[in-house]
Amino acid sequence: MKIITSDVRFAGNGDHVPGYLARPEGEGTFPAVVVLQEWWGLNDHIKDVTRRFAEAGFVALAPDLYRGQIAREPDEARKLAMELERPDVVKDIQGAVDYLIEQPFAAPAQVWVVGFCMGGGLASWMAMDGQQVGAVVVFYGARGELTDEMAEQISAPFLGLYGEADSGIPLELVRTNESMMKKHHKICEFVIYPDAPHAFFNNERVSYRKEAAEDAWGRTLNWFNAYLR
Repeated sequence: MKIITSDVRFAGNGDHVPGYLARPEGEGTFPAVVVLQEWWGLNDHIKDVTRRFAEAGFVALAPDLYRGQIAREPDEARKLAMELERPDVVKDIQGAVDYLIEQPFAAPAQVWVVGFCMGGGLASWMAMDGQQVGAVVVFYGARGELTDEMAEQISAPFLGLYGEADSGIPLELVRTNESMMKKHHKICEFVIYPDAPHAFFNNERVSYRKEAAEDAWGRTLNWFNAYLR
């Protein structure tokens, strides 16, 4: 499928947020998805993932949460990530959702959200705090343990994709949050890939695991397509 890419700006937390947009070429409307960056920033990998969504028939927007900064070393990435304030970032992401809903080439009503690493944690918050979010997919996103109150507020169908060998996200925490969501009868699915490390989907890093990445990509598309409105 031929696609069109462009740099865009949209209203966010008190200013205009830059972003990278990819969509199928041609007439008609397409389901929309917001793609949330790893802690490295809006780099080539995230832009490639955004294009992959467009090739799969989605309008995809990756907001630049660092406003143009890209980290190349872990210490730099950690510093940029720590400078973000969650309520402010949620406003940026909500701005991306609202922007897509307004576009004539995007199917109306709801937008899907997918995030990787830091972006996965932010996608988790959008499942709870986001407005007009139709479904969420989290790739190895870290967040704290869910409380009953937090689990009850989750309104979007939730798919979590994790690596068994991810030293940064304990499997006990993943299973605890899964149990909490199911306790509150939330639509959810959790998948743990054997021997897969953190960032197993990132094909630009040594952490990449082809089999797990391909399965996770198929599950992601199926999850979003299952909750089309």
